[in-house]
Amino acid sequence: MFCVGASSNTAARTSVSSLKKTKQNSRVKSGSRRNVVQTFAKKTPDGPRVCIAGVTGAVGQEFLRVLKQRDFPYSEMKMLASSRSAGKEVEFDGETYTTEELTETSFDNMDIALFSAGGSISKKFGPIAVEKGCYVVDNSSAFRMTEGVPLVIPEVNPEAMAGMKIGSGKGGIIANPNCSTIIALMATTAIQRKVGIERMVVSTYQAASGAGAQAMAELEQQTRELVNDGEVKTKEIFPWGYAFNLFSHNAPMMDNGYNEEEMKMVKETKKIWNTDDISICATCIRVPVMRAHAESINLTLKNDLSEEEARKIISEFPGVSLIDDRANNRFPMPSDASDQDDCFVGRIRRDISQKGNKGLELFVCGDQIRKGAAQNAVQVAELLL
Repeated sequence: MFCVGASSNTAARTSVSSLKKTKQNSRVKSGSRRNVVQTFAKKTPDGPRVCIAGVTGAVGQEFLRVLKQRDFPYSEMKMLASSRSAGKEVEFDGETYTTEELTETSFDNMDIALFSAGGSISKKFGPIAVEKGCYVVDNSSAFRMTEGVPLVIPEVNPEAMAGMKIGSGKGGIIANPNCSTIIALMATTAIQRKVGIERMVVSTYQAASGAGAQAMAELEQQTRELVNDGEVKTKEIFPWGYAFNLFSHNAPMMDNGYNEEEMKMVKETKKIWNTDDISICATCIRVPVMRAHAESINLTLKNDLSEEEARKIISEFPGVSLIDDRANNRFPMPSDASDQDDCFVGRIRRDISQKGNKGLELFVCGDQIRKGAAQNAVQVAELLL
């Protein structure tokens, strides 16, 4: 049985509690049209009917945790998975559900479908759900660059979903961006709005969770093997050792020398910010960390911005917390971000290789499963209410 309850990363949560601001749970915002408003409720007769496609996977399980923690309103909940996982029991909000096989009839009378079952499943079943009047929030890359499909980070571009509401008599697809894109734009959107960004160079340090639950298990197993036996024996997910090692991201390589993960960051950033007037390049690396990504970001700005002003506007952005303590050499770490709602930004400093105040460096950590996937998707679903 899968049980949705307390996180296994309590220590990580405790280690940064003193660093949180009151906006850590940035779920209730008001004023600006760009801010996010959450409807607080639980199981209620007039709530939306929700289904989870891919519920037994790492992100599927996180969907359930986030729905519960954010008190997402629902009247009916349906758990969907492959035929291989059908029949497994899933506990959610005090009730036990039996996982059903995902079929073309799964979306009958459903209002919202949260998808994290892979691109091929999304391409097959997403349009079917829409035809039945269901809104699909898709965590795969299947529809991200499809014209007419909003690609949304709720703190950044909720206006892309204008007019999309349950009860409207129609369905639609909203794409969840790539996890690395989400984390990068949480750290940089305030700067883009304030002074504009001309060029962005990103280096990512990506956790095992981005490759799924099996990769996380393999990292743990390989670590045991190296510590106990002195060699890696298990290589089922990656063809090389992962524990105590790092390597270029495992996404397929493109003809231009970049891999798909890197090009996702380039293309998705332009779509989310609704601009082609920015140059972007990325280098994505897989590191032996369990579930939180880190990114080093170098910016060339269109207008001057001091370190002090950059620190101020980043700290005021919803869903971001600062860890930027130069005196104690204390900056964001994956352990800070694991199982947290916020992305953590630090190492904010002028790029001394660029003239004036038009170059900026920063470092960000964010939970890949949470804000990089499940939490962002649930926030998108909140905008449909």
